[in-house]
Amino acid sequence: METGTHRDARAGDELPGFAAGPLSRLDLALYCGASGDHNPIHVDLDFARAAGMDDVFAHGMLSAAYLARLLTNWAPQPALREYAVRFVAITHVGDEVRCSGRVLERFEAQGETRLRVELQAYSQAGELRLSGMAVLAVR
Repeated sequence: METGTHRDARAGDELPGFAAGPLSRLDLALYCGASGDHNPIHVDLDFARAAGMDDVFAHGMLSAAYLARLLTNWAPQPALREYAVRFVAITHVGDEVRCSGRVLERFEAQGETRLRVELQAYSQAGELRLSGMAVLAVR
């Protein structure tokens, strides 16, 4: 069941999904400027090919940011207590990043009610790109 707000969420509830893309070369260049991560593997086709890649590819942290946006679309940013991701596969130019989340548990810690949320980012083909976990305070 999809839940509308984090305040009344329970284990098993799904977060409202979030999708970004398709990712363009311009998106990658803009992310370079915004993040300060100017690794040429993300924007320079010649460099990427010399490294054995067919094309440039998205920064892993760009997809991590989309997962964070999934969370902050559902709960206010100050509610975030923990956030961790694991990079599973490369996100390519032209890919959509489809983010989803599910509440694993509602629990008490340090005097507040919290939610542990499982996160995933997939390509439009359903291929897992990132997995993660977050803990949010219920306010």
